[in-house]
Amino acid sequence: MSVTVRVPAKVNVQLAVGAARPDGFHDLANVFLAVGLYDEVTVTEADELRVTCSGPYADQVPLDRTNLAARAALALAERHGRTPAVHVHIAKDIPVAGGMAGGSADGAGALLACDALWGTRASRAELLDICAELGSDVPFSLVGGAALGTGRGEKLMALEVGGTFHWVFATAGRGLSTPAVFREFDRLTDGVRVPEPVASQDVLDALAKGDAAALAATVSNDLQPAALSLFPELAQTLAEGRAAGALAVLVSGSGPTTAFLAPDAESADRIAQALLASGTCRSARVAQSPAPGATVL
Repeated sequence: MSVTVRVPAKVNVQLAVGAARPDGFHDLANVFLAVGLYDEVTVTEADELRVTCSGPYADQVPLDRTNLAARAALALAERHGRTPAVHVHIAKDIPVAGGMAGGSADGAGALLACDALWGTRASRAELLDICAELGSDVPFSLVGGAALGTGRGEKLMALEVGGTFHWVFATAGRGLSTPAVFREFDRLTDGVRVPEPVASQDVLDALAKGDAAALAATVSNDLQPAALSLFPELAQTLAEGRAAGALAVLVSGSGPTTAFLAPDAESADRIAQALLASGTCRSARVAQSPAPGATVL
C-alpha cells in the first residue's frame, strides 16, 4: 500500500517581520501565495521509518529524522498510537534552502499521505495543529492558495485571488539558512525600532483583483536586505530580471531563490531565458499562482 501527495512551493508577496520575541521567533505579517512548482511525497508501508529522495536537489536533502517529512510521520503516529513504519520518498522539484518552503511542503505532504495510508482520519484542525508544531510555513503548505499568516506565520486566514499571476523563479548556486537570515535581520535592525508587522491592504486588494501591475507596486520582503547582505550576488540576478521586463523583483522568503512577477506567460518565458543567458543563476523556472495545497493523487 502506498499514497502519493503533491504539494506546492510558495512565494511571499509580502513578508513583514517584527522584532525578535523572547522565544527567539519573530511576529510576521506573511502574505503567502502557492505557486505551481511541486514536490511529490509517497509513503509506503515498510518495516521501519526511512526517507529517500530523488530529483535535481536530492543531494541537499537530509534523509534522517531531522527531515520534516520524517518528523510529520512521527508526529501523526505518536498522536494515534501507531508505529511510524513507512518508507517516505520525496520526488524533489522545489529548490532546497531556497526560501520557497520546500522542506515545509514535504512535511505537509508526508502528513497528509500518512493520514490517508493509515486511515487515521485526522480532522483538518488536527492536521493544521501538527503542521504548526513542525514549522511556521508547514500549515500553508497544507492549505495552498493564498493566505495571510500571522503569529510566526502559522495562523492562517484564507485570501481571495481574482486571477492568475505569472512568475519566474531563479535558483542560486547555493542555499541560505532561514535561521541565519533571521539572525542577520536582527543584526541589521539592532538599535532600530522595528514596527509591528501589518498586512498591506494594497497587497490584499491587488490579489483580490488579480491585478499584476498593482501587486508589483506593493510587494515587499523585510528579509531581503538580510539575504542580500549574506549573498550579495543576488542583487545582480534581481537587476537582470528587472532589465528583462519583470514587473517586480524580490527575494523569495529568506532566499536565495529570487522571484520575478511577469505581466503574462509569454513575458515570463522571455524573462526566464534572459536570466539563464545572464549567467547569474543556476536555473530559471516559470510557474503560475495560485496553486492548490497538498493533494492526494
